[in-house]
Amino acid sequence: MSALVGAGGKAAVAVAASTLLGCALLVTGCTTPRPLAARGPASGKPASTRLPSTARPSAARSSTTQPSAAVPASSPAGQDGPWQAPAAGPGYLIGGSDPAALPADVLIADHKNNRLLIVDPQGRIRWQFPGQPGDLVPGQTFLSPDDAFFSADGRYIVATQEDDQVISLISVAARKIVFRYGTPGVSGIGPDQLANPDDAMLLPGGMILSADIKNCRLVLITPGPHPRAVTKAIGSPASGCWHDPPRSFGSPNGAFPLRDGRFLVTEINGDWADELDLSGKVYWSAHPPGVQYPSDSNEVSADRYLTADYSGPGQIVEFDSRGRLLWRMGGFNHPSLALPLPNGDILLNDDFNHRVCVVDPATRKIIWQYGHTGVSGQGAGYLNDPDGVDLVPPHQLIVSGR
Repeated sequence: MSALVGAGGKAAVAVAASTLLGCALLVTGCTTPRPLAARGPASGKPASTRLPSTARPSAARSSTTQPSAAVPASSPAGQDGPWQAPAAGPGYLIGGSDPAALPADVLIADHKNNRLLIVDPQGRIRWQFPGQPGDLVPGQTFLSPDDAFFSADGRYIVATQEDDQVISLISVAARKIVFRYGTPGVSGIGPDQLANPDDAMLLPGGMILSADIKNCRLVLITPGPHPRAVTKAIGSPASGCWHDPPRSFGSPNGAFPLRDGRFLVTEINGDWADELDLSGKVYWSAHPPGVQYPSDSNEVSADRYLTADYSGPGQIVEFDSRGRLLWRMGGFNHPSLALPLPNGDILLNDDFNHRVCVVDPATRKIIWQYGHTGVSGQGAGYLNDPDGVDLVPPHQLIVSGR
């Protein structure tokens, strides 16, 4: 990875298209699995080859978030989420999409539209933030949400606003930002400062974990009335922005929870994925194979991991802890996050194509799509650089077996 990438996060770096390492879209010598029943493509047939995999573990959803007393209490969103109101109106899916591909509604960080959306499997917008007068207090902004994830109890959404240098904690019931860390528009490493934060999540213990890309570190933040410093940092720019965990990370852009209680960190520089715990102990590191710009690596099943290649052309890749290629699919334009679904399909945001998709790895088809390929917009059925996804409770990432 070039020094240019080391100087910035994905929002600040344009990665030139080049020949991918190894074979770009097809892998020879793989065993083709038994095809699943075709459900009709929403667009094209990106090339795909997949090794057989074991069934993904069923979700474990007993975790409970315990936010700080500074965060107002509310009833669990999983019980009375606004998206559960009776639906009305037409959906806006691309033709051929199968609503049955999704187990629940999708939370979308619609980056350049400065909003969060919840879209149901039929393509109807069920919730938006900000979306009502009073959602933001006077003088408050909500710019460039880059990623968004539900808390384990479903009461909160953590939105990372990488380009605005802040992390916002939103009460779903109150429709308010109840905590924010970082100084809007100011990049730094001092008190109440971050430098391109990415993929912040509210952990079950009540702390926020985030990658801090340009500061070459991971940070733990405890929500409180007036926090001015991170609770803990793993890594430091003083040690350089290259792969040497836990002393330094090569521009980390995600730290995702694993089923064993540890975390999977992605480093842009040098194409690395690392399993570590919050004490900083590293268990393994590997190169996601044939990837130019790894993004948001996360766990599929035992020793099977999924990363997005934020490149043009882009791809999504599965690999193991030794860096062996298990599966890949191309045909995307700067995808930044891909998440496994319980049925074996994959949910992803294809950022520069302005769409959120579900792909069936076996049939090599997009089987669900919200957003028009290559066309940005703000109206119903349109997105503008969608940069993050999650499922609504009780299927959210933070408790789905992790």
